[in-house]
Amino acid sequence: MRDVATRAGVSVATVSRVLNEHPAPTKETRARVFAAVDELGYRPNVLARSLRMHTTRTLGLVISDLLNPFFAEIAQAVEEEAREHGYCVVFGNADERDDQQLTYVRALLDRRVDGLLVCPATDDGGWVAEAVASGVPLVLIDRTVREPRVPVVRADGRAALRELAAHLVRLGHRRIGVIAGPERTSTGRERLETFLAALTELGISPRPAHVVHGDFRRESGAAAARRLMALDERPSVLVAMDNLMGLGALAELRGGGWVVPDGVGLAIYDDQPWFPLLDPPITVIAQPTVEIGRAAARSLLALVAGERVDDVLLPARLVTRRSCGEGRVVSRTRTP
Repeated sequence: MRDVATRAGVSVATVSRVLNEHPAPTKETRARVFAAVDELGYRPNVLARSLRMHTTRTLGLVISDLLNPFFAEIAQAVEEEAREHGYCVVFGNADERDDQQLTYVRALLDRRVDGLLVCPATDDGGWVAEAVASGVPLVLIDRTVREPRVPVVRADGRAALRELAAHLVRLGHRRIGVIAGPERTSTGRERLETFLAALTELGISPRPAHVVHGDFRRESGAAAARRLMALDERPSVLVAMDNLMGLGALAELRGGGWVVPDGVGLAIYDDQPWFPLLDPPITVIAQPTVEIGRAAARSLLALVAGERVDDVLLPARLVTRRSCGEGRVVSRTRTP
């Protein structure tokens, strides 16, 4: 700043006022200061400024899996909303691992972010207590933790799952295979419990062998589909509780020669832009992904501003296409 002041022929205090958008300096003075800034390639020391002003205009975001299109879309929505409010976002990918999540949370806290958004990898909330103790505002996305209690922004898929169960039964499906998420996540448990309860209410008793847990990764979806389709009483339709597990299941079905939906139906929790373009188009439960990301950023910024925020639940919806067939129970059909 001293170099800029010397080049512009003003005081260091004037340079500071110009860079901090103080109204006092004249138009001509501002022009001289900015010209000197450009000539010298000056960049303010953001860390030093944050120590003085107690803000970095930066938010931290730790997501469960950057390769999952659901979280990638949420990250983009968070970044767009934050940018519109003058904030930058620093990302961390937990890769569905507790230890990696904790590493990123601590790194972001050390960098004095103004607020923190996290999609928890598991139910373990030990790291949450550490984040809360730091005084940095925290909002969870998509998943909850057991303790302590902090605001969460997520989709509510319970009604859509009940609609999906009724849709499948109406089509004539009675043997329904479920590729569930991990039990150590709130979304994994809630989706499975809601769907099985809905089937029970409709008079369908879910068979334990027809429920296989995955880890929200494509490989686990493929392995689950392979296991389910090897049963003597194989399902007539599979329901994957995540888009990546659904893609894995679809690849496994096609690789094994199963025709969708004639040989076996398929429904997926999460929509993707290419699902309607597949043959057949995939029946899905669509989550309001962009709205989740933007609402999470708004909730966090409200906390940063000292406001009180509540949980935000945004409804998911069932989108029926052609991948579940018309209930023709011909599950032994394969391609030649």
